[in-house]
Amino acid sequence: MPIKNGKQYIERINRKRIRLWYNGERVNVPLSEHPAFRGLIRTQAAMYDKQCEEDLRDIMTYVSPTSEERVGLSFLPPTTPDDLVRRRRMSEIWAGLHHGFLGRSPDYMNTALMSFYTACSLLEAAMPEYGRNLRTYYEYCREHDITLSHAFVQPMISKMSGPVDHEESLAAKVVEIQPEGLVVSGAFLMATQGPTCEEILVLPTPTFMLGDGQVNPSAFAFAVPNDVEGITFICRESHAFDSSYDHPLSSRFEEMDTMVIFDRVLVPRDRVFFFGKEELCDRLFREGHFHAYVGHQILTRYIAKTEFFLGLLQVLAEEQNADSEPTFLHSITKLMAMLENLKALRVAAETDGTFTSSGYYVPALAPLTAAGIQFPDLHEEALRLIRTISASQLIMNPFGADFFSENEAYLNAYLQGISSPAKDRIALFRLAWELGGGAFGGRQNQFERFFFGNGKTIANRMYGCCESMEQYKSRIYQFLELKGE
Repeated sequence: MPIKNGKQYIERINRKRIRLWYNGERVNVPLSEHPAFRGLIRTQAAMYDKQCEEDLRDIMTYVSPTSEERVGLSFLPPTTPDDLVRRRRMSEIWAGLHHGFLGRSPDYMNTALMSFYTACSLLEAAMPEYGRNLRTYYEYCREHDITLSHAFVQPMISKMSGPVDHEESLAAKVVEIQPEGLVVSGAFLMATQGPTCEEILVLPTPTFMLGDGQVNPSAFAFAVPNDVEGITFICRESHAFDSSYDHPLSSRFEEMDTMVIFDRVLVPRDRVFFFGKEELCDRLFREGHFHAYVGHQILTRYIAKTEFFLGLLQVLAEEQNADSEPTFLHSITKLMAMLENLKALRVAAETDGTFTSSGYYVPALAPLTAAGIQFPDLHEEALRLIRTISASQLIMNPFGADFFSENEAYLNAYLQGISSPAKDRIALFRLAWELGGGAFGGRQNQFERFFFGNGKTIANRMYGCCESMEQYKSRIYQFLELKGE
């Protein structure tokens, strides 16, 4: 089966009968009709339509090595620097549609699965069945253009409720081994797009390390359809609205975050990628170069989002007749410099990559990690500038419907800009409000701040990337003519 289009994506999501709860009620309508999900579903349908356009075929897809059908290029394991650039160009097209606001766009999860696939040999050495399962699953997702989400992070109580091998532990774990597969119970947070996908990849960090060769019930990786028996999704409050005039961002790009609960879910044996060996989790991430491959996709999203911010800030400044003010120019040129920095880091990651022993080309991790450290502050600064430039205009903005009421003449007279009609001016500031003052922008900012881990985790990752630190130290010792250690 080749790549899917938007209509097929919507049909597949609507066929799902997931156990999904929103605001205390079970969702029993097709998700493409539900106000919390339909805007995002329409956006992703447009993305899938894009990959089917004939003039983009060679940019968005490649020929499957097994079926000779056209499959999504985000599944391609790069074996050359050119392959990495091809993957980036594909992601740029999708990022141009969502402007960097979709953290779990399909190419993100496809890249994550691809990264694990490149480490299949690791699993095959541990147990051939596991490596075979992962290879087969990767090919299945590639050949059927499966939309994926993932569940990695567990609630805090999972670590605080005692060792995983104790009965009172609330950690996600295998509670029973059956001939058909593993029975899993536990909960995960932040399964972003859990309801609007077809399958969910589950790969948590083991809650406790048992060591001494013991079988760790919290050490596992698997993938299952998101509507299998025993899975429940509980949604956070949605920030989505239908009007693209009143809510231009959340009406299109609101990704639902969910808590996903596994209550004695039977995971078939052929969907298990490892179990019991706690060291395999870290090795799969490390030897699959997860952070490098996914970081490359993320950086393309960062760039698209920064470009959107710069465009918005320029339009806001012109609307406020402030585009030539020194304070504005000083502020926006700092963001412009950061954009160039992000682009340069991406080039460095692509050109300074290395080949693995299996022949895959991996982007350099250090530039990508540096971008991950810098972007949250850039994001927060951009939102601050939006609030500053917009001033009080950020707040007093009527609905689009008001322009079709008896008050239309008042609005057109008193809310017009220097050179723009009132309705256009209000549309601009409603966009600014969603980012600078609304719930959608607040969620985006928090999401970006902790997208790839907390500050300590990312700092440790950055420090671990620097293999030249000893050389830098030696320069100081030599300069001061000290012996050092």
